[in-house]
Amino acid sequence: MEHKEAMIQAAIALMEEGEKRPDEITVREICKRAGVGLGLVNYYFGSKENLVGLCVERKINAVIGQFRKMQEETDALAPLEKLDLLGSMTLNFLFGHGSVSKISVLADMQSPRAGDNTHRTYQAYLPLVAACRPDWEEETVRRKTFCLITIMQQAFLRQEVVSQMLGIDLGTEAGRRAFHTQILHDILEVSQ
Repeated sequence: MEHKEAMIQAAIALMEEGEKRPDEITVREICKRAGVGLGLVNYYFGSKENLVGLCVERKINAVIGQFRKMQEETDALAPLEKLDLLGSMTLNFLFGHGSVSKISVLADMQSPRAGDNTHRTYQAYLPLVAACRPDWEEETVRRKTFCLITIMQQAFLRQEVVSQMLGIDLGTEAGRRAFHTQILHDILEVSQ
């Protein structure tokens, strides 16, 4: 299993370097970085695409773990403050890990399934949206949570267009935070 983990770590490192899109990274580069033979990618993963998918899943799982930890550590915050913090974490991850995030979001859009990364993100947001608006029916909470997740994904995928359209710089953490705070207030129908 040492070789398998070395390949996973090498692929993640190559994806995070950002010089190439994950589909441009070669098996040869992964194996060279991991210090293993070329045939081991197919032996352990079946294909480079399966390896990349596993790497993306691992990165997203780490972020969802951070969400849970954040929720536990912020008990003193009001639900809206927690939701705002979670949204900032989400957007900063998306923009900070662009290659991995793009693979994840696009894969979820092309082949949606229960338990995919978008669904797990939705599940993390759902109780916070419900806590912010206890007066809403469950169906409304689900719909508004879906809208919030979708807006964040679209803002990430269409960064330049959205930035121009709304006159906000999503390339900066401050711009993303202001954008997220505004959409939270719009979706939750609360004043600032």
